Amino acid sequence: MASVLQSVGEDKRTATLVYQSGFGNEFATEALAGALPAQNSPQQGLLGLYGEQLTGTAFAAPRAANRWVWLYRIRPSAMHEPFQQIENGMIRSGPFNEVPPTPNQLRWRPLSIPSAPTDFIAGIITLGGNGSPELQTGAAIHFYAANTSMTDRFFYNSDGEMLIVPQLGGLRFHTEMGVLEVSSGEICVIPRGVKFRVELMEARARGYICENYGAFFRLPELGPLGSFGLAYPRDFLSPVAQQDEREGEFRLVTKFGGAMFEARIDHSPLDVVAWRGNLAPYKYDLFKYNCYNTVSYDHPDPSIYAVLGSPADVAGTSNIDFAIFPPRWTVANDTFRPPPFHRNIASEFMGLVRGEYVGKAEGFVPGSASLHNSMIGHGPDTEAYERGRTVELKPQYIDNTMAFMFETQLMIRLTKFAAETDLLEADYYTHWLGLQKRFGGENK
Repeated sequence: MASVLQSVGEDKRTATLVYQSGFGNEFATEALAGALPAQNSPQQGLLGLYGEQLTGTAFAAPRAANRWVWLYRIRPSAMHEPFQQIENGMIRSGPFNEVPPTPNQLRWRPLSIPSAPTDFIAGIITLGGNGSPELQTGAAIHFYAANTSMTDRFFYNSDGEMLIVPQLGGLRFHTEMGVLEVSSGEICVIPRGVKFRVELMEARARGYICENYGAFFRLPELGPLGSFGLAYPRDFLSPVAQQDEREGEFRLVTKFGGAMFEARIDHSPLDVVAWRGNLAPYKYDLFKYNCYNTVSYDHPDPSIYAVLGSPADVAGTSNIDFAIFPPRWTVANDTFRPPPFHRNIASEFMGLVRGEYVGKAEGFVPGSASLHNSMIGHGPDTEAYERGRTVELKPQYIDNTMAFMFETQLMIRLTKFAAETDLLEADYYTHWLGLQKRFGGENK
């Protein structure tokens, strides 16, 4: 079904956009009546359009995991000049081996908005990752900061799907399948291979990107929760067909095997007039997440906050998980309510979109990021711990917050930039040094 939503943004508000609702649905949409054929590949395309199939999984993948789309476009994707390799800028890919791994707790201050004109792709800076796009396992984690829209430049990622988490400024994604407007507090996922350009809806934009080399993100199983809870499929929105018929001097950029390439093209590659299938970009409002939590005692594992997951080969283990910590009630009795001190087999990269995070009392502002790799001890800082152990345990609504976590089964190795930038807080370890020895004393 289609859902009509008012678009967002302060400086560049557009007319009402129409979206299609549902996660992984098989959609069918046409910008012009009669553009979508009854069969996938007719002998002659309707309205003179070319049929083109884009597959995101193996042809014989199980039905529940199979991702594909048929595009009916003005020109096929094969029409462009040869790709030439260009500079990567600050984008890096696996294998990540620029610097040795570190067992230290790490935190970065927010990325500054560039002073020179910088679009979304040019503004991507890689912090680290694991695995390899060529082996289709692992992930890369990036910051982005931009001040300029992409107008005559288009991009597609051959290496992985991109989960974009805006922190500052709304983004308008013009994709082959249509237009998505995504504000701070929402996310956008662009599947591997889908072409797009990004228009800034405000003067500045900043946020985070998880580039998933592995299996496509999917909704987590609900298990004993039953049919409902967490992220509802109905709240995921995909665009409707809206072709771009422009002709001119354009550039098509792709990330392929970790390297960046560019080709000249004399028309917009977003010229899809109709499409059908289940491989489509989508957006999701994080504030629509339906939290579950304990109503008795003890602190639950963060898996109850999982929005999306890319499964790994081992059952119950993810290549990459995306979890959030939104506004919610906390009511646990006789319980230390902030996250406890812990060491995980999984590696945790955390960012903050809005407000404050309950486990950090100072310094972790929106746009910041922290990394606690596999088996590295971490938890609440001294002030958050003292507050958590002495606060009156009455029902509390945690408001004005939206934190998230990229959690992966593999160690996250840093890029040279992440290890050497001035944004890296050299004194982050001191946040735990004020914890007092209490053994043998009174329990108060």
